[in-house]
Amino acid sequence: MLLQLNLVGVVLAAMAATTNAQAKPGCQDSCGNVSIPFPFGTKPGCYYNDEFLITCNNTFNPPKPFLTNSSIDVTNISLHGQLQIMQYIARDCYNKSGAQTAHNVPWLGLSKFRISSTRNKFTAIGCDTYATIQGYQGSKNYASGCISVCDSIDYVTNWSCSGIGCCQTSIPKGVGFYEVTLDSFFNHTRVWNFSPCSFSFVVEEDRFNFSSNNLSDLKNVNKLPVVLDWAIGNETSCEVARKSSGYACKDNSNCYEVDYGSGYRCNCSEGYNGNPYLPNGCQDVNECNDQTLNECEKICENTAGNYTCSCPKGYHGDGRKNGSGCTADQLLVIKIVLGIAISVTVLLVGFTWLYLGLKKRKLIRLKEKFFQQNGGLMLQQQLSRREGSTETATIFTAEELKKATDNYSDDRIVGRGGYGTVFKGILTDSRVVAIKKSKLVDQSQIEQFINEVIVLSQINHRNVVKLLGCCLETEVPLLVYEFITNGTLHDHIHNESKKSSLSCQTRLRIAAETAGVLSYLHSAASIPIIHRDVKPTNILLDDNYTAKVSDFGASRLVPLDQMQLSTMVQGTLGYLDPEYLQTSQLTEKSDVYSFGVVLVELLTGRKAVSFDRPEEERNLAIYFLYALKEERLFEVLDHSIVHEGNTEQLKEVAVLAKRCLRVNGEERPSMKEVGMELEGLRKIEKHPWVNDELNSEETEYLLGDTSDSYGFGVAHKTTGEYDSTRGHIVLPLDGGR
Repeated sequence: MLLQLNLVGVVLAAMAATTNAQAKPGCQDSCGNVSIPFPFGTKPGCYYNDEFLITCNNTFNPPKPFLTNSSIDVTNISLHGQLQIMQYIARDCYNKSGAQTAHNVPWLGLSKFRISSTRNKFTAIGCDTYATIQGYQGSKNYASGCISVCDSIDYVTNWSCSGIGCCQTSIPKGVGFYEVTLDSFFNHTRVWNFSPCSFSFVVEEDRFNFSSNNLSDLKNVNKLPVVLDWAIGNETSCEVARKSSGYACKDNSNCYEVDYGSGYRCNCSEGYNGNPYLPNGCQDVNECNDQTLNECEKICENTAGNYTCSCPKGYHGDGRKNGSGCTADQLLVIKIVLGIAISVTVLLVGFTWLYLGLKKRKLIRLKEKFFQQNGGLMLQQQLSRREGSTETATIFTAEELKKATDNYSDDRIVGRGGYGTVFKGILTDSRVVAIKKSKLVDQSQIEQFINEVIVLSQINHRNVVKLLGCCLETEVPLLVYEFITNGTLHDHIHNESKKSSLSCQTRLRIAAETAGVLSYLHSAASIPIIHRDVKPTNILLDDNYTAKVSDFGASRLVPLDQMQLSTMVQGTLGYLDPEYLQTSQLTEKSDVYSFGVVLVELLTGRKAVSFDRPEEERNLAIYFLYALKEERLFEVLDHSIVHEGNTEQLKEVAVLAKRCLRVNGEERPSMKEVGMELEGLRKIEKHPWVNDELNSEETEYLLGDTSDSYGFGVAHKTTGEYDSTRGHIVLPLDGGR
C-alpha cells in the first residue's frame, strides 16, 4: 500500500509539470515537483490574495511547497478547484498488558479552503476501535464516527472497508475544520497479537486500499493525502461576482459556482485551453492539428474556439470542385443521405407512438413485479383474514403517494434516519400523513417485513405513531404514518428556545408515556416487539406534548418461544446497549438501556454524545453514573427542573435511570417495572399525602428499594472504576458481580 502511494504521487507530480497551468509572468511557476499556477503564487504580486500564497521551503531536497505560512505541505494544485495536501493520521497504541504507548489527536483548520466531500473518506482501522471526527460546516457543528470490533483477523477482508477491521464514512460538504480522536473498549488486550493499535484519518478515497497488514503497519506512517476544494472570492453567485472589481475570470472563460458555500471558479470556454485566471490565459485549441478533435476528411479550417469542415469524414471523390469545396459526386451522395434521413425521421415518429404504448405496459408490469417482490400477495392474504377488524393496513398505490408528496420533493422532507427518509404528504381526502421511504428490503426478510406491517397496523396505543398503511408497487417499500405536528423530543430538550416548555412534570409524564409504550411492545402486543432504536429523535410530541413513539425500521419481532435474538448490531452511538454490542444478542433489556439514556437526557438536558464537552463528559451515560458515584447528582441535573422539582422525586428518577444503565442486562428492570415506578412517582407528585408515615409501606411498594441520601439503595449499586488518565468510567461486562 505504501509503495502504491509513492508511485501515484510521482505520477501526479509528472502530470502536473506538463499541464498548461501557467504562473503570472515573472513569477516562480514550480516548487520542487509541484507546478504553481496563478491564482497561487510564491510572493506578493504573484497570487490572487493571501489565501493563495504558497511558501516554497528550499531547505528540503527537492524543495517543498506549503500552504500560506502553515505547515500544510502541498503535493498537487489543480486549476479545476482542487488542492492535494498531506495530513497526519491519529493513532492509539497499547502494549500487551493494555498500557497506552502512543496517542495523538490530529486536526486541520482552514480559513478559506474546504475538505472535498467527493474525493475523501473518514476511515478508522483496528479491531477494538471507536473513532470520531468533529468539526465545523461554516458556523455549524459537525460530528460523525466509526466503530470497528472484531475478535479474529480471520474475519478481516482485504481490499474491503466494510466495518470489520476497517470502517469508513463520508465527509459532508463545506467542512473547514476537523479534529480526529480515537478510543478503544478494552485497550486492545483481546486483539493485541494482530491489532495493537487503532488508526483514524481523512484520506483521498482513491489513494488508500485497506488490507489486513494495515492493522499493524500504519504505525510507521505519519501522513496520508487529503484533497481540498478551493474557490475565488466570497460572492454568492457568478452574477454578483461579474459586477465586482476583483472578478477573476479572464478572456474566453466562464464562471461557475461552487456547491458548498460562497465563491466561484473559472473554466476556459469550449474550444480553448489554459489558465482562465490570467489575461489571454485561455488559448484557442487548433482542432485541425489533431484528427481526434475534428470530423473532417481533408479540408479543415481552424476558427476562434471552433473549426469548419467542408467535407465530412467517410466521403471521397475526385474531379472538379464546386463552391463548397466538395466534388459533384460527394454532393449527390449527401443529397441521397438527406433523403434517407427524412424518411427515417417519419418512421421514427410512428415508432415513437408504438414505443410509448409499450413503455406504459412495461411500467404496469414493473409495478406488478415490485408488488409481488415486496410481499404484496402475502399482505393481501393476511388482510383478508382480518376483514372483520376495524384496524387494518391500507395498501396505497404508487401514484397516490407520488401525488401526495409532490413527486417526493426535497421541500417535503421532514426527517432522515439510518433506515430511510420521511416526507410530509397530503392525501386526496386531505389527511396529512408522514410517508417513510425505506432503504432496500432484504428479500429473505419479506415475510418478517409483512408481519411487522400487520402487527404495527393493529397496535392501538395512544402513545405510538399510528401506521396507516404501505405501498409495495415501488422498488423501495413505502410506509404511511399519521403526521405528528410538534417535532421530536430531541428538539425540545436541546433547543434552548423550546427547552423552557418542558417542565419537570412534563418530562416525567413523557418518560412515563414512553416507558408505557415499550412495556406494551414487550409484554402486551400479540407478538413481542423490541424497538432497538429508542432515542429522543424517535419520540415525537403532539401539540399537548403527548409522547408518540415512532420509527420501527430497526425493530424486531420476537417469537413467543425465544427470549433473545442473534442479530447484526444496529443502533445509535450513545444509546447502544454495551452487552448487545459485545454479544450481538438482542433482548428486551437492550431497549431498557436505551430508555435509561433517554431518561438521563430528560434529567440533565444534555446530549447522549457530544464532542463539545470535555473528554470525560462526552458519553453522557458514563458521566452520569460517575457523578452519582461521587454524590454530585444535582451538579449534573438541568437547573430548570432542580429549581421547580421535588428533590426527593428527582433522586428516585435518577436511581431508576441508574438501574436501567446497568451493564449486565439481567440486572436491569423490565420496562413494565420501569413504567410502574414512573407512574408511581407521578402519583406521589399529584397526591403528596402518600408520603405520610401512615402510607410508608405503600410508598415503598411504588418506589422499590429504600435509598441513601442520594437515592442509592444497596440493591442499586453498580460497580465501575474511573480511569483518571483516560477520563471515563470503565464498566465491566459482567455487571460488576
